[in-house]
Amino acid sequence: MKSKLSIAAVMLSAMILGTQCGFAAPADQKPGVKILATGGTIAGSAASKTATSGYKAGSLGIDVLMEAVPEIKDYAQVSGEQVCNISSNNMTDELWLKLSKRINELAAQKDVGGIVVTHGTDTLEETAYFLDLTVKSDKPVVITGAMRPATAISADGPMNLLNSVRLAADKKASGNGVMVLLNDEIDNARDVTKTNTTSVDTFKSHNGPLGFMNDGVPDFYNKPLRLHTTKTPFDVRNLTSLPKVYVIYGTAGSDGKIVDAAVKAGAKGIVYAGTGNGSIHQQDKEALIKAAKAGVVVVRSSRTGSGMVVPEPEYAKEGFLDGDSLNPQKARILLQLALTKTHDLGEIQAMFHKY
Repeated sequence: MKSKLSIAAVMLSAMILGTQCGFAAPADQKPGVKILATGGTIAGSAASKTATSGYKAGSLGIDVLMEAVPEIKDYAQVSGEQVCNISSNNMTDELWLKLSKRINELAAQKDVGGIVVTHGTDTLEETAYFLDLTVKSDKPVVITGAMRPATAISADGPMNLLNSVRLAADKKASGNGVMVLLNDEIDNARDVTKTNTTSVDTFKSHNGPLGFMNDGVPDFYNKPLRLHTTKTPFDVRNLTSLPKVYVIYGTAGSDGKIVDAAVKAGAKGIVYAGTGNGSIHQQDKEALIKAAKAGVVVVRSSRTGSGMVVPEPEYAKEGFLDGDSLNPQKARILLQLALTKTHDLGEIQAMFHKY
């Protein structure tokens, strides 16, 4: 009897120790995690192991990425799917729609507990925000990438992928909207932005991260304050395209001609990346007034990189909306989706203060 009790005690101790040390659970207890690959530097290949530029992004497939990090299977039942294989500077609205629809299909499946998207870093924040507004699930959706190609000596992609699977498989990650994970930092899709051209520590949120991966375990310290995923009205399941919205960058010497060109090209909306508090050059302002009278929705944003665009009577009287704290590229996304629901300026302005 004593021997049997001793054996049971040893087995129990081993189970507890295994849990504390993060040992793998039995396969049938692991959550299902789907990895959707879109290309980018994380799938990039360079001519040498020391090259971190001049590489070809999106040259490796999802199978290669997964084989390079076999440890992901210790945390989830993982399978991969290649959505596209591009350098993310070539991302399109059509691919966003395709990706969002596929994530919604997967999230509806009982055997899928979380989803990871591998993505190039150039437009990663934009894709993340688009998904944050259009994914209709509380299940974890994590977007990751890399600043160094897969062939580099110190490639950051493998650890980012491993941590993303760990995060997507963790129940604590549910209900946080779409998350961005690189360099051990967990950020929310709305606030995060790329802040450096080449540093692996490039993705930052001005309001601070949601949390961190501490030795492979996600710890959360903040929650997204703006509405996201299941609490937005944006449903893209039946959409094949998005309204045309252009971002126009305000500078000294602006003459209104780019605004006129955008209107001529069929713009339904214009986001003006203004100076300071979304200030608009006088000649651009005159062109934007004409555009607004023609039915184009104008949203003021700022090129400064941080801060909230505060409403000003000078612009409000012309029907120009303010973009809140969204940077220009994200203001464009929200305006595109808003225009699929309404053209009422009051309703669109309210959306910029909700999402």
